[in-house]
Amino acid sequence: MTQLCEPAVDDLRERLRDHRARVDAALRDALVLAGDVPAQLVEAMRYSLLAPGKRLRPLLVILAAEACGATLEQALPAGCAVEMVHTYSLIHDDLPAMDNDDLRRGLPTCHKQFGEALAILTGDALLTLAFQVLSESYPPATAAVACLELARGGGAAGMVGGQVEDLAWERRLVRRDPNGTDEAPEPKLADLENIHARKTGALFRACLRLGYWAACGEDRGRGDDSRLRCLDEYGRCFGQLFQITDDLLDVEGTAEQTGKRVQKDAARGKLTYPGLLGAAESRRRGAALAEAAARSAAAGLGPAGERLVALIQLIQDRDR
Repeated sequence: MTQLCEPAVDDLRERLRDHRARVDAALRDALVLAGDVPAQLVEAMRYSLLAPGKRLRPLLVILAAEACGATLEQALPAGCAVEMVHTYSLIHDDLPAMDNDDLRRGLPTCHKQFGEALAILTGDALLTLAFQVLSESYPPATAAVACLELARGGGAAGMVGGQVEDLAWERRLVRRDPNGTDEAPEPKLADLENIHARKTGALFRACLRLGYWAACGEDRGRGDDSRLRCLDEYGRCFGQLFQITDDLLDVEGTAEQTGKRVQKDAARGKLTYPGLLGAAESRRRGAALAEAAARSAAAGLGPAGERLVALIQLIQDRDR
């Protein structure tokens, strides 16, 4: 990818620090729950949601909204909602029935800290709170389209469906061919891309679309389909790039860097980019995706997309 000048990347780093602080404050406010909520549930929700994290998904919502002319304040509720859905997915991913992890964001996972039953219910509570936040924070038309985008990105055809496919490949489920014989499938690049277009990419694309609709507000007629197409293409490339860097970090990183256990994917038989393509080809493919994402943002959004272009560079360089 053509390198941006350092001032542009430095400007983004500074802006992201401010945005993360604003997101964290908004998440804390959202956890001041109305009604008679069990104290242990609130504690577990706070523990998982407010654990130190990149806040990448709410930042994508904010950057997309700003690129389309909105303010940070307009984008914050949608950003918080996506972070709640993301955190719920991490809690459930870490459970013994799924990835069986004991470290997340540098802390014991939710089920290690609070037990499996409360961890499951904590994920459930965060998922439903996300839609409550959207419904209470935006006027009717904006709230409706925001709930739709988040449900699609996080649901059966999106993140959850991708998780199912990921588990199926991990466990090498035997698939029956038309002749009725059982055979273990041979993984192909298309299989890997399909998993992560859904498991990882669908929620990233939802973030960008949420930012777009936050900028449009109640005037749905203000929507510019060319900008939305640009953000979709950016999100598609961004999601695959993020997964490639995540897979490489699992192979080459440390638990201190990443805040989670590493070198676990190969042991579990997961289908990963380095496992299928090797590290060098994975990096080459990541560079091509970075170039495509940057080109899409620059072409579709012009100068307003510069921070999204700079974010690609930060994702390529990340170590956690």
